Amino acid sequence: MITPLVTARLSRALVAAGLLAAAALLPTPSVAASGPVPTSGAASGPVLTSEPAADPDAAPPRTVSGWLPYWDQEGAYQDALRHADQLHTVSPFWYQAVSAGRIDGHPGAGERRIIDGLHRAGLKVVPTVMETMKSGALAAILTSPARRTEHADALMRTVATRDYDGLDLDYESIAATADATYASVRDGFTALATDLCHRLRTLGKQCVITVFPKTATTGRIWDYAALGRVADRVRVMGYNLHWSGGDPGPLADTRWYEDILTRATALVPAAKLEMGLPAYGWDWPADSDSTAATKHVTWKEAETLRVKEGATYRLDEVSGTPYFTYDDGTELREVWYQDARGVATHLPVLRRHGVTHTVLWALNFEDPQVWPVLAGS
Repeated sequence: MITPLVTARLSRALVAAGLLAAAALLPTPSVAASGPVPTSGAASGPVLTSEPAADPDAAPPRTVSGWLPYWDQEGAYQDALRHADQLHTVSPFWYQAVSAGRIDGHPGAGERRIIDGLHRAGLKVVPTVMETMKSGALAAILTSPARRTEHADALMRTVATRDYDGLDLDYESIAATADATYASVRDGFTALATDLCHRLRTLGKQCVITVFPKTATTGRIWDYAALGRVADRVRVMGYNLHWSGGDPGPLADTRWYEDILTRATALVPAAKLEMGLPAYGWDWPADSDSTAATKHVTWKEAETLRVKEGATYRLDEVSGTPYFTYDDGTELREVWYQDARGVATHLPVLRRHGVTHTVLWALNFEDPQVWPVLAGS
């Protein structure tokens, strides 16, 4: 996930089949460069005008969850209500673990109006707890049985503060763990998750664990197989293949998704997996030697910028993701992001691996046409 607090932490962090499947849903460019799409976003994904006939042999319907960012709380809440018929679970990005016994709330955390409104709409509310501890602090908690229990107690106190349906743990510090202690920290997280999930399930609540994608080149990462045994859902952050600290490029890729899901489904039951889909992008300086900042953009911001600059919309044939370039008056910049057309090229990969659950980062970031694409996949 990309937040004002965790952007820095994120920097540590077939194609033909996909395109053919997407083509059944919408018109795709015949080459990588295509003409501009309308500013309404209508050309970035299909509009489904009728429900298909019921097919008893059809694949299971896709479910959608979404993270609700606290810095756009009202907009994301209204977005969730608009799409409540497709959403399964909303995870407000509300809490951060700062020590073994302390979980702090972000601005607006626990707003009852939002929790009650989501429940009335038939949605589960499973808030996310992320961690922003200093280097080594999480490892010290996870490798101490007493401190792990203290931390699980704090998490359970948090879930008891409101009428929540569970918790989502998004703990990412494993990426900074030294090689010598990696195994013990990984196993300590498994022990924490096992304890927490057991306690939550005893109360009839969901236990969701969010993880980095595991690929052929992934380094230190949580234990997928162990988490798959204890969690109700395992969310894989399927984005930031290219990120703010690197060179310009797609946030996701059909071949990358093949690698991620081949490994994930071998370790976690496909029915428990939720594939994280990006609804955002990065605006890089095109020159890798530039000292200018890379900027985070939502789909809405990216499309507004593209139209304002008169830039040509392009869909990269290899990754199946959109991009454009523009001159900001000082230098050439390159924007890669995700829209409905890009999502449509990636969903067939999920379907081939039997993964029917998705989660959006984040609500009110997305191309509106993503919803009919998800409904029709």
